[in-house]
Amino acid sequence: MKQGIHPDYRDVVFMDMSSGFKFVTRSTVATREKITMDDGKEYPLFKLDVTSESHPFYTGAQQRIIEAGRVEKFRQKFARTGK
Repeated sequence: MKQGIHPDYRDVVFMDMSSGFKFVTRSTVATREKITMDDGKEYPLFKLDVTSESHPFYTGAQQRIIEAGRVEKFRQKFARTGK
């Protein structure tokens, strides 16, 4: 394996900014910030907007469109006038 051509593969903390959820995984992502975790070790920190802990699809907060009302309203509004 050639030396000096591969990115630094290390443990990184990913933090969900909306819920505060943090998890450690290995990554090559470039970071500028660091965080000290509960185990006392300092890790590079990468901030995320959304993770599975805060996304509505995974949390069950996703709302279904009430199709009967909205679809019919759309069809009536944009229906072509026929003979």
